[in-house]
Amino acid sequence: MPDSAWLDELNPQQRAAATHGDGPLLIIAGAGTGKTKTLAARVACLLQRGVPAGRILLLTFTRRAAHEMIRRAEHSCHVSRFTFHVSRVWGGTFHAIANRLLRIHGRAVGLAPDFTVLDQSDAEDLLNLVRHDLGLHSKEKRFPKKGTLLDIYSRCANARQPLGRVLKRHFPWCAEHEAELKQLFAAYTDRKHDRHVLDYDDLLLVWRHLMDTAEAGPRVAARFSHILVDEYQDTNRLQADILLKMAGPHRNLSVVGDDAQSIYSFRAATVRNILDFPKQFPGAAIITLEQNYRSVQPILAATNAVIARAPERFTKDLWSDRRSEQRPMLVNCLDEAQQSRFVCKKILEHYEAGVPLRRMAVLVRTAHWSDALEVELTRRNIPFVKFGGLKFLEAAHVKDLLALLRILENPRDEMSWFRVLHLLEGVGPAGAKRIWRFLAANGHDLRALSHCPVPPAARERFIALCGLLRDLGEIKLSPKGWGEAPPSHAHEDSGEGSAEPRPTIISLGTQIERIRQFYDPIFHEVYDHAEVRVRDLEQLGVIAAGFESREQFLSELTLDPPGATGDWAGPPRKDDDWMTLSTIHSAKGCEWDVVFLIHATDGIIPSDLSTGDADEIEEERRLLYVALTRARNWLYVCFPLRYYATKHEMGDRHTFAQLTRFIPTDVRAKFEQVTLKLPKVDAGGAESVAQETDARGKIRGLWEE
Repeated sequence: MPDSAWLDELNPQQRAAATHGDGPLLIIAGAGTGKTKTLAARVACLLQRGVPAGRILLLTFTRRAAHEMIRRAEHSCHVSRFTFHVSRVWGGTFHAIANRLLRIHGRAVGLAPDFTVLDQSDAEDLLNLVRHDLGLHSKEKRFPKKGTLLDIYSRCANARQPLGRVLKRHFPWCAEHEAELKQLFAAYTDRKHDRHVLDYDDLLLVWRHLMDTAEAGPRVAARFSHILVDEYQDTNRLQADILLKMAGPHRNLSVVGDDAQSIYSFRAATVRNILDFPKQFPGAAIITLEQNYRSVQPILAATNAVIARAPERFTKDLWSDRRSEQRPMLVNCLDEAQQSRFVCKKILEHYEAGVPLRRMAVLVRTAHWSDALEVELTRRNIPFVKFGGLKFLEAAHVKDLLALLRILENPRDEMSWFRVLHLLEGVGPAGAKRIWRFLAANGHDLRALSHCPVPPAARERFIALCGLLRDLGEIKLSPKGWGEAPPSHAHEDSGEGSAEPRPTIISLGTQIERIRQFYDPIFHEVYDHAEVRVRDLEQLGVIAAGFESREQFLSELTLDPPGATGDWAGPPRKDDDWMTLSTIHSAKGCEWDVVFLIHATDGIIPSDLSTGDADEIEEERRLLYVALTRARNWLYVCFPLRYYATKHEMGDRHTFAQLTRFIPTDVRAKFEQVTLKLPKVDAGGAESVAQETDARGKIRGLWEE
């Protein structure tokens, strides 16, 4: 097959993007226009041009997306007569790539390569511990909780904005604590430094500072001759700064995104990154992908009309070869109950017409607006899956086992120590702090633990813990935290002058088995339904089998965690089919044959909490656009006219709602408009109407005598 035969599968705009030469490139990829295919094709083209795979950096927002693009690029290369080592492409999330680079170059910013990464809950707990140590928990006025504290810290870091501005704009109820927050965050930074740990945001912050170093910054940038970024509209200011430094003088930066789908400002993402790309990279080529392969044309006509009213955007007009006479439906319901009945009725109609439930979805602005619908779905025996639930790494028993591994990797990990010590009977917060201080006073040497005084009730298991930590693998110590290298042994190779024999290297799977021997008796005492939870620990061992080291395993698990924990199996299903119930944010990147958007009323879309300024309102418009563009064949937009002020069935207080402002009169013309009527009553009801008419005549008769 000719070398370029696989390029014939691309449309002209996709091909132009894939074959673009050097220099900055902005690909505006509308919803459903094949951006993944285009970006993968660009990787393949770079390889065929002779760019070494190891000099290509592919940044995505999920590891799965990176793997999929590399897999497609590999397929494209296989159908040509050239063979490339595509697997050598540096592909992954921003945080995963940061972790990898800092393991190699971190010493330039005082970071030894054996640091550990805190997950979100551990970062919150460490912040709370520092808050307690500073006495901020005992103030007369209520101080922000640990989750809010981490949100504030994260917003400042990712938006590259000062604390005062962040508080005023996003956390005004915390503004009076600005001085205390500065003190807290400074102490939090010092505590992480001393404990040799980074939190999730630190990975990007340290990467950014690394790029400013005179020696390491240019060396890191020189590693890559081409950088490709997916979902650029979802990047934050910190990520954009990193990319600007990484692109360097060659400016070979290709970004793919859609300004109309920028909906994550609550994570500090900013649409300005994609809108201002041509200004940041003068002379950048701009290619727009407009051919949509997902939706039928009437749906695209409606979505184009919705987003056309955005005051600032890259102009594009999505079109499709998929024709249909069915316009999307705009359904006016009397109230929420009628909306739920209508949605269920239509779901069953499509199901009877041959559309599987798994190809249908109901989207909501926020999760609680689906409550009434969930009741109706259950009543109608329509199975559904709602996105959410306990994440795998949030399960307490999983965190226990990982804490033991983190201690082995980094004995300075304070939060992991506190978690493990609290598992011992008789050891409370004060006792854990005493043991921690003893360990710190002894240079975090795990061998010293055997001399540490502990309560009698904890003695037996504490001795077992000391034996476990002594036996497991090689412990790499870094005496002073970030700035120090592990101690070297000058005579290690010759076998002379070493005070102790070389430690035995134990496989990760064996380490977890050994930890389970210590942990399982505690596990069965502490947790209810241990027979269910134990499957998570077994799964952890299965996951670990694919890794060569503790460091790699812990980093990957923190940066790309599994979805959810195990639970009891439900009743057997005759078929493996259910519909999806999702928030709009969670639905981004997905598609279904049939999509229902419910509660399309002003105050919900846009949310009354997101109308503080024009930027917030415009993001709400983009959120509606994302919801509408998830539909392939049928789209229903429902809005109840009446909302009751109480959830009690007999309550009468209600308000009347309006259709979302983002579907004005001219846009409504793109929809088939339907107004649902009151349900018809039976013959008894008709008799009641006749009697009411007769009663009216009798009442009038009082005034006609």
